[in-house]
Amino acid sequence: MATSGAQTSTASARPMRADARRNYERVLAEARIAFAEHGTDASLEDVARRAGVGIGTLYRHFPTRHALMSAVFQGAVDELLAHSRELADSEAPCSALVTWLRDIVTHAGEYRGLARELMSASRDESSALARCSTPMNAAGERLLVRAQESGAVRPDVSIGDLMQLTNAIALAAEQAPDDPELADRLLTLTLKGLRAEKEAAT
Repeated sequence: MATSGAQTSTASARPMRADARRNYERVLAEARIAFAEHGTDASLEDVARRAGVGIGTLYRHFPTRHALMSAVFQGAVDELLAHSRELADSEAPCSALVTWLRDIVTHAGEYRGLARELMSASRDESSALARCSTPMNAAGERLLVRAQESGAVRPDVSIGDLMQLTNAIALAAEQAPDDPELADRLLTLTLKGLRAEKEAAT
């Protein structure tokens, strides 16, 4: 996953000193490894220790676990946003939406617990994870509206519900590692329910 372009999770916009920048990058790198190996509830004390800093230094850069998670996942979010822009002019709007939702499921599956955290933070605008979810919702909204305008998706479908369903699918797949096809089956079932009546009848 790409390195976050964020300078720091603190309120200050001042450039970091070289030593602070090194600490920031080490913590971020070790958090990325820890979340991949142990899930998003990995010990932050262990992350700090492996980065060679004190836990206080970690919290100065990342005041909450969600702030650290947001920085770790920002690279993947940037990639998903870029892909949504590529899909925005697709001649098959419904297929473009499906492709992007599959990308989200794949992304969420990279870190155990990510889907759960995204679901819990989806209605909490104060959460640092809103930095990830807010632009993702906006990107998904554009793809969804195009699919609705094409007549392929029901007009009463909201992006909030769709993102929650997508995260729920990722969470279900996480709980069934011995069934690698589960996420795709569940996503297919969900999308059948999204189709407009004239599309569903064909």
